[in-house]
Amino acid sequence: MVEIKLSPEAQQVLMELQTFQQQMQTVLIQKESLNIQNMEIEKALEELNKIEHDDVYKAVGPILIKSTKNELSKELKERKETIELRLKSLQKQENRLREKLKEYQEKFEDVLKSQKKKTTAS
Repeated sequence: MVEIKLSPEAQQVLMELQTFQQQMQTVLIQKESLNIQNMEIEKALEELNKIEHDDVYKAVGPILIKSTKNELSKELKERKETIELRLKSLQKQENRLREKLKEYQEKFEDVLKSQKKKTTAS
C-alpha cells in the first residue's frame, strides 16, 4: 500500500471540501424535512376541503383546539407558503454549494497533481 502524505495546502483544500460536503448534507436533510411537511399540509388541505361543516379541530401539542374550516385553511396555506419560500432558499443554497463542491474537488485534484509532480521530480 502506498501512503500519500498530503501537503498543508492539500490538507486545507480537503478540509474546506469536507466542510462544503457537510453543509450540503445539512441542506438536503432540511429540504427533505420541509418537503415532507409540505406534503402533509397538502394532504390536510385536501381533507379539509372534503369537510362540509365549518367546525374542525386542530392539534396543538397534546390537545385539540376547536377552530373553523376557514381559519384552519388560512393557517395551513400560510404555513405552506412559508415552507415553499424556505425550500426556494434552500434550493439556491444547494446550487451554490454544488458549485463550491465542484470547484474545490477540482482544486483538490489540481493540488494533488501538483504535489505528485513535485514528488516524482525529486
